[in-house]
Amino acid sequence: METDFTQHSANTEKPCVLVCQHKSCLAAGSAEVLAAFEEADLSEFSVIGTTCQGQCSSGPTVRIVPEETWYCRVKPQDVPVIVEQHLQGGKLVRAKLHPRIHMSFGY
Repeated sequence: METDFTQHSANTEKPCVLVCQHKSCLAAGSAEVLAAFEEADLSEFSVIGTTCQGQCSSGPTVRIVPEETWYCRVKPQDVPVIVEQHLQGGKLVRAKLHPRIHMSFGY
């Protein structure tokens, strides 16, 4: 189910897990990613399927708002790690962070 985040955001005070459900993300398995987030114990978050988030070459894309954390190429097996480590534990899952948005420099 596709939902426009701006329309939905007025209806919730909870942080949101946005899972792209547009063409290229769907072709890469985003429906299964969305289902995995929906099945997780995330009472503190709203889980929303969205239209295109503009990162088609890196899908499936998962965006956590309002903090603006972007995960890319998320597979259903990544969801428990994101849920436990980030959403419940507060630590980013560095291996899945979108490199164009969360740049990392090794010095």
